[in-house]
Amino acid sequence: MESWIDTVASLRRKRRAGVLLTITAVRGHAPREAGAKMVITEDDTFGTVGGGNLEMVAINRAREMISQRATGPQVMEQRLNDKVSATYGRQCCGGEVKLLFEPLPVPETVAIFGLGHVGMELARILARHPIDLYLTDSRPEAVAAAASLQPSVATVKAQVAVMGEQVLDILPEGSHVLIMTHDHAEDFHLCDAALRHASLGSIGLIGSKAKWVRFRKNLGASGHDERQISRIQCPIGIPEVTGKQPAVIAVSAAAQLMQLLADPIPLKTHSNEIQLHA
Repeated sequence: MESWIDTVASLRRKRRAGVLLTITAVRGHAPREAGAKMVITEDDTFGTVGGGNLEMVAINRAREMISQRATGPQVMEQRLNDKVSATYGRQCCGGEVKLLFEPLPVPETVAIFGLGHVGMELARILARHPIDLYLTDSRPEAVAAAASLQPSVATVKAQVAVMGEQVLDILPEGSHVLIMTHDHAEDFHLCDAALRHASLGSIGLIGSKAKWVRFRKNLGASGHDERQISRIQCPIGIPEVTGKQPAVIAVSAAAQLMQLLADPIPLKTHSNEIQLHA
């Protein structure tokens, strides 16, 4: 039987959302001890925190969190006696439990095309975040350097691709794409291909305003309308961070990307009629 750790790791590999549920405190009698855990997905459960009404209420709360794409932890406190109204049957253990819900969201995906000076600096920053990070270049030596990034919190997928469009085809829905290759022609082909993927989260292109004027004109000539073309941001980065050094540009681009990825939900307390008392 899989441990909860194995289950969480498996969900991460399969890009499935879930919630890790933990009993953090017990007062009096309860079906499970503090520290008991279970993992809940939208259509399955692994482990148990004691069954009965307590578990069913917790499962429903976890699935609400999954459907709402919650990213912040939540807590629930519940008494286990026959005086508490219960939807799924009464539990008369007599104790009280406190539950912690920790979301296990599907990780965000970022794809960098081009691992030159800026691309590598940006990859070093993003590798420290819990995301799926695709690193693509047509030059094998650049990909080899990127594949050995340490330390790496991200799941790094470094690959050589002469036709970067092939990588675009396999990116998950909502992926954020940053185009910064060593070749303006390659940049243009990637921009053209990216605009044909309506499911991408965002598209960024490194370059000057003059470069973007040329690209905008040529993308229009390639059949993209103004609404489509406006999906691409060029130049990339936040205006508050200036400078032309590769590390500075990477910091600026990373800060902008973190703004796109951030969606905090504050800690909430949900109680089944009666809360625990200190």
